[in-house]
Amino acid sequence: MATIHTGANLVPSKQELIAGWIGEQRWYAAKGRAPQPRRLFSWRLDDPDGEVGIETLIVADDATTPPVIYQVPLTYRAAPLEGATHALVGTLEHSVLGTRYVYDGPHDPAYAERLFALATGSAQAVSSTVTDAPEESIHGTGAHAGLRLASSRVLTGEQSNTSIIAIAVDDSGAERPVITKVFRAIADGDNPDVILQGALAAAGCERVPASLGAVAGSWPSGDGEELAHGHLAFAQEFLPGAQDAWREALLAAGKNDDFTSRAADLGAATAEVHGILAQHLPTEPADSARVDQTIEEMRSRFRAALAEVPALAEHTHTIEATLAAAAKADWPAFQRVHGDYHLGQVLEVPERGWVLLDFEGEPLRPLAERNRTDQPLRDVAGMLRSFDYAGGSIEQQTRGVSARDWVSAAQDAFLDGYARVAGHDPRDAGPLLAAYIVDKALYEVVYEARNRPAWMNIPLAAIHRLLPAPAAHKED
Repeated sequence: MATIHTGANLVPSKQELIAGWIGEQRWYAAKGRAPQPRRLFSWRLDDPDGEVGIETLIVADDATTPPVIYQVPLTYRAAPLEGATHALVGTLEHSVLGTRYVYDGPHDPAYAERLFALATGSAQAVSSTVTDAPEESIHGTGAHAGLRLASSRVLTGEQSNTSIIAIAVDDSGAERPVITKVFRAIADGDNPDVILQGALAAAGCERVPASLGAVAGSWPSGDGEELAHGHLAFAQEFLPGAQDAWREALLAAGKNDDFTSRAADLGAATAEVHGILAQHLPTEPADSARVDQTIEEMRSRFRAALAEVPALAEHTHTIEATLAAAAKADWPAFQRVHGDYHLGQVLEVPERGWVLLDFEGEPLRPLAERNRTDQPLRDVAGMLRSFDYAGGSIEQQTRGVSARDWVSAAQDAFLDGYARVAGHDPRDAGPLLAAYIVDKALYEVVYEARNRPAWMNIPLAAIHRLLPAPAAHKED
């Protein structure tokens, strides 16, 4: 058990230390602003060797209104951690323990091992303020599976979370690749990645990795005395050697290789997942109030895109006509869906086929919205747009070379595969599918304008193709 040195003086304070570090992290949302972290809560994990302090801070960043709540896991060491200079948050002077080297927790094997143990039911969270006291507000959800981590590393390139890739060893010594995802920005409510993948795995679906457990808990909301509740981390099977569909599709598009068979299989896998989600999680009727709400949200996203790219104003009439036609369409029941479905969210696993990942939903949407039911057509539209992105990327790299035939063939094959398993063809949805495709393209315009302006021409070109050109004015 770690001894809590109540009243010890720290220079700088933990809050001051992370204020100078958090703004440079990929997952920090308020880029360009000075972080203003405010501590809400903290909890610890015990290092069995008693050498490393392991603490997770929950902080509200007042750089934005409303503030974003972040999970900041830290480890405290008496000496530098070899090979972890890139993960050093800073040093502080502890009035009892002396100099402490403070690291971003996921990069420290001590944190990775204890977090996995907590998620999978073989460790307990402890208090940050009382020595030897359990922290009842934080708990793991997994059943003890006899797994322990033997090695770990952080997956690079993630934008919104931090994932720890590791090798777990069971009681017989057999190795098993695993991944623990640490959610950085947290909010009140269940994380859909945990809920949806957990439901699919529990139903025996091979189209998602096996779930091993999660870390859930409660913390002060930052607004008054109320508590927020939600997930902090998620442990599951890792699939090494698998290729993501984006890279495979991009390679095929670049060579103009046939991708239709794989696209059809992907459509079938998508329909299979939608069917299981509808069977095992709640659905809601498509009444007029819900349809009106969905159409108004699409209008809101058009206004957001228009604010970023005023030139979209030329499509105002056709977008409104598209949404009006969708509002009058025949809507199926609302259900849980992936929510941010594209080629980068799918792996091609040998002897297993397509495996879907990352059910968190679109990162620009609030968590409460991502936890709602939605139309399966949102996922269908997302994948159709992703095939277009693959083709658009090739066209952007090789000026003058068209990938339109490749895109159309892949999209049609995907829809054929989906229809074969679902028992209905998304193309029969007509104006409803069109509205979801345009809505996704508008979301992409906003995302690219804010993050990758050089890519913005891909969704803009798609909008110009999807919507009829404005009629030219004719003089009498």
